[in-house]
Amino acid sequence: MKRLLIFQIVTTISLGMASGVFAEEWSEYRGPHGDGKSTESVPATWPATGLKRLWLEETPGGFSSFTVANGKAFTIVSRTIDGAPIAACVALDAKTGKELWAAPTGVAIFQGGGDSGAEGNKGGDGPRSTPSVSGNRVYVYSADMILQCLDAESGKPVWKKDIIKEFGGKNIGWKSAQSPVIDGDLIYVAGGGAEQSMLAFNKNSGETVWKTGSESITHATPAVATILGVKQVIFFMQSGLVALDAANGKPLWKFAFPYRTSTACSPVVEGNLVFCTAGYGIGAAVCEVSKSGMGFEAKELWRVRGDTPLGDLWSTPVCKDGYLYGMISFKNFAKGPLKCVELKSGDVKWEQAGFGAGNVVLAGNQLIALADDGQVAQIDPNPAAYKETGRMKAISGKCWSTPAVSGGKLYVRSTKEGACFDLGK
Repeated sequence: MKRLLIFQIVTTISLGMASGVFAEEWSEYRGPHGDGKSTESVPATWPATGLKRLWLEETPGGFSSFTVANGKAFTIVSRTIDGAPIAACVALDAKTGKELWAAPTGVAIFQGGGDSGAEGNKGGDGPRSTPSVSGNRVYVYSADMILQCLDAESGKPVWKKDIIKEFGGKNIGWKSAQSPVIDGDLIYVAGGGAEQSMLAFNKNSGETVWKTGSESITHATPAVATILGVKQVIFFMQSGLVALDAANGKPLWKFAFPYRTSTACSPVVEGNLVFCTAGYGIGAAVCEVSKSGMGFEAKELWRVRGDTPLGDLWSTPVCKDGYLYGMISFKNFAKGPLKCVELKSGDVKWEQAGFGAGNVVLAGNQLIALADDGQVAQIDPNPAAYKETGRMKAISGKCWSTPAVSGGKLYVRSTKEGACFDLGK
């Protein structure tokens, strides 16, 4: 009887995995691992009429993306409360879009940098950061660099850290756009002052676990990756890439990269190669990380300067099988191309115009691209040629956010509205 029960359990799990029953949560900015990838499989092609829309709700103001976990979809919007502009983290029912709660997380006063865009699709400035979710907690890093932990069921505050007041922090022009990054029991942000510019907190208590460095921040969200057997958190600071031991904050390696006006793309890691890019005339580079004695070093593999062909605003590409796929262009709103770039050489393999400054994710073996005008396309990630496997107009408004894939559903939002679509799996 016991053997039969074990067999039934194993069989059920195996069948569930094969049929895609077990959904992967999209718990952070750019997915559960911060690399823009979901392991969920999606159909190879879409219906000619597009995906079935399950719900559409207002999500006014800003460029926060959706995170999806525990049956809820979270994002940050701008609202007027008692006559004042307020940034609020909202929790929506992931199945219906019904708002479950909203929690104020700061003021929504910005300097206008987010009001640009294509003709007819401008405006909508507001919060830039995306909430992170772990267990029954939601974490928000406000534009004014306040890290907050909220109860995921009610939105009630659990703990809060004011990085400017408590850690001598200094904000950046257009304000912080970082999203908090979670790794195990730790949560990472940057923005503190001398000897504490990069910080790790215990996600449960808010206690400071480590703090280090005297770097100046950019708008980029850090990335966590295991390189040559060591888990590291890579911050993209104004001096360039700064890699720290994820557990204790010990410096591992640096890679110099210039800064001008704004850097907003996260580092992209594949194996021991790390890609970085910025606009405003800076360009892009890849460094190769290696062991050096008892430590690490990062050497330049290639670098191209200028806004073309690889300078980028904030559209962090994804990497598959040694190729980058992303909306890599600078202020080419509505018209900017989706590109395929060989990671090891920087060679552009193909480009397809008409995407602008949106974002791309990888779901199973398919790319899903949200253009800045609300068009969504599915693309076969093949360096040989651009091949669409689906396209539809998903939402109105300006989309500088990143799509989310979870539970066989696609979640997208703009400066006006958010929507959920059935991927048909």
